[in-house]
Amino acid sequence: MKIAVYGRPFNDPSVIPYIQQVFDNLAQHNVDIYVHHQLHEYLQDKINSVKYNVLENTNSIKGFIDLFLTLGGDGTLLDMVTVIRDSGIPVIGINFGRLGFLASINKNDITAAIHAVVNKEFSLDCRELLTIDSTMKIFGEDNFALNDVTIHKRDDAAMIITHVFLNDEFLNSYWGDGIIISTSTGSTAYSLSCGGPIIFPQSNSIVLTPVSPHNLNVRPIIIPDNSKLCFEVESRSANYLVSCDSRVAALDQTVKFHVQKADFQLNLVRLNNESYLTTLRNKLLWGLDARNY
Repeated sequence: MKIAVYGRPFNDPSVIPYIQQVFDNLAQHNVDIYVHHQLHEYLQDKINSVKYNVLENTNSIKGFIDLFLTLGGDGTLLDMVTVIRDSGIPVIGINFGRLGFLASINKNDITAAIHAVVNKEFSLDCRELLTIDSTMKIFGEDNFALNDVTIHKRDDAAMIITHVFLNDEFLNSYWGDGIIISTSTGSTAYSLSCGGPIIFPQSNSIVLTPVSPHNLNVRPIIIPDNSKLCFEVESRSANYLVSCDSRVAALDQTVKFHVQKADFQLNLVRLNNESYLTTLRNKLLWGLDARNY
């Protein structure tokens, strides 16, 4: 079995023993270990007695790597999406961060998690993505998002007006700080903090959540995931911000773009002892009430 490991440089040296544990466990199961070159540069002289291969070129990983393991938090796993792209390679995240909603494996459960992965005691949770397109290729080839695409005013700017068209029909003009276009996966991220609903991954839906709207009668709206959304933005400033997960670009207000469902999915590994509902309860304290315990 070929397992690739991905991660960003860590500022906290206390994670090194856990990283060592990951590699030790993979080696014990006779796994062929491949380490993304970014993580390899960080790990040099930090872990001991484990042989691995350096994954320099990620263009040919489809059909070669069996599974990707991310070390870090949800942001690390989101970065990972731009590496695996449409290859279909399953991904599992070990959480060294804070919440760990997508990277759901606790660092104290590394041994059990790797045992389950190697013995294929898991299922695949297929997650939809969004793509953003315009004539100027805003994010190049990395124009897709697992969580959300957001439109937002600059920090020093007045509110913006976002004109939204749904399948070429006018939907609404949003006055405020911006708008979030979220997948069901991203419904528990930025959208949730702005009052958006939680959407189950199998719901085949997209949610539009306004950010600080200047209208009392504007609320989030859920639309089918086969919809095409087009956007035009008015701003007193020279430009505004568009983000695609963690990638951000400043756009001139003359730029028009559209967002729709991507033509590929992410295969997120879910161990047999966890479910979406248990993750909601454990990570977001969903339904927490002293009367239930």
